[in-house]
Amino acid sequence: MTKVKICGITNLDDALAAVHAGCDALGFIFYRKSPRYIAPLKAREIISHLPERVLTIGVFVNAREARIRKIVRLCGLDMIQLHGSESPAFCGRFKGYRVIKAFRVKNARGLERAKRYNTFAYLFDSFSPGTMGGTGKNFDWKLLACARGLGKNIFLSGGLNEGNVGRAVKLTAAPWVDVSSSVEERPGKKDSRKVIRFIKHAKEGR
Repeated sequence: MTKVKICGITNLDDALAAVHAGCDALGFIFYRKSPRYIAPLKAREIISHLPERVLTIGVFVNAREARIRKIVRLCGLDMIQLHGSESPAFCGRFKGYRVIKAFRVKNARGLERAKRYNTFAYLFDSFSPGTMGGTGKNFDWKLLACARGLGKNIFLSGGLNEGNVGRAVKLTAAPWVDVSSSVEERPGKKDSRKVIRFIKHAKEGR
């Protein structure tokens, strides 16, 4: 069954609503330019109320290694998502951690680039000039055929919503889907009804 990551969590109510709806992971964005940025201490407080079954993922964009390590320890994060232009060598510095490297896909070349990275998982998001994610736009999911050989830990992101996530899952067989903007009332505030419907369609594949 497809697993669901709800990203851009900024408050406890949204986190608990997503947990009750059946999410498998929550994403916390530690990139200050994002409208979904959350302070590390606030994220730690939210995480302290979550059940162990829900994975917590910290999202970083071209952050310094020391800052990433500090926040991971402070919050007790389960995974590190590197969503910028981090090199394979930089990603390799986090031995002992589960690292998700994100790639903004414009064409097949963006997927081929992932093969240079030896990380725990790979996240494929839509490319949009001037922004690092959360655009609500999708890329050509058929391109994921180029990602074969990367392993089973692939996160599909970018433009997913309750109306298309079932089709996306069927087309790509991605084990994870990642959503943020399409389940919001506004940037940083989730709509619990949209979260419930998205998770239902993702897990039922329709």
